[in-house]
Amino acid sequence: MDWCRYRFRSVWDLPAAPAAVYAALERAEDYPRWWPEVREVTPLDECDERTATARLRSLVPYDLFVTARESRRDPVGRVLEVVLSGDLEGRARWTLSARDGGTRAVYEQEVEVRKPLMRRLAVPGRPVFRANHALMMRSGKRGLRRWLDNRKPRGARP
Repeated sequence: MDWCRYRFRSVWDLPAAPAAVYAALERAEDYPRWWPEVREVTPLDECDERTATARLRSLVPYDLFVTARESRRDPVGRVLEVVLSGDLEGRARWTLSARDGGTRAVYEQEVEVRKPLMRRLAVPGRPVFRANHALMMRSGKRGLRRWLDNRKPRGARP
């Protein structure tokens, strides 16, 4: 087993239409406004909306820096996918589907940790890193729910 490789899957059931959820998730530059652990997202080039850097930090007291390059943006299929490099290398994908009057958002991530400290702590730190990721995802789900709720017209239903 390679202790520096991770595979994550999170499912968020959200009380908003798939189009609204997709619109929020495709705007990575807004993530810091609703997802506390996504501290910064900065486009690499004003003319290139496909690549950005991000600074991430959850309960474990260190920052992760990644560059995310869009590899798939499919509003019809409701899929967003990026290739990650930097402290994490691999890919991340959102897949959305209509569910119970709202949206099911599935987040899948396959990465290898490149940050030297995390690599040195790979074996003893693995449970902590996995728990940290789970907390970050729960926080993101709560933040996105609030973000979407604040954007609904008054009296609107999902």
